[in-house]
Amino acid sequence: MPPPSPLETLKAYAAAIKKKDTTTMKLLLSDASIKMAEQEAKAQNVTLDDIVKRETLFSEGQTTVEIRNQKIEGDKATIEVKNSFNTWDIVPFVKEDGVWKIDKQGVANQMMQQMEQQNQRLDDIINQGGQP
Repeated sequence: MPPPSPLETLKAYAAAIKKKDTTTMKLLLSDASIKMAEQEAKAQNVTLDDIVKRETLFSEGQTTVEIRNQKIEGDKATIEVKNSFNTWDIVPFVKEDGVWKIDKQGVANQMMQQMEQQNQRLDDIINQGGQP
């Protein structure tokens, strides 16, 4: 039975990581996340399972997972998860066929947007003659 909420999906994913259950981990990732992992596996000449096992949302030594601020808006959701550096990461979720899945593609898109914003700020500073 599929997890009924993003929070339950996250808990099931964390449990699957501990058991090294890549089949369940893959079932809890969005289609776009699996496609992204497949491309990465092909580029690195490794299996999809290798990528899924290696690129989890948690560090290997992390024993507890702190979460906060689950937000659901239609077919998208986010939960904040404390990482091993004691800062909060936003984990995006997407509902596919009525099932909440972790959207790692959403994480990649967020990182790209943040980099573009930082580059734009640098360009603005440079264009203003170096005055912040």
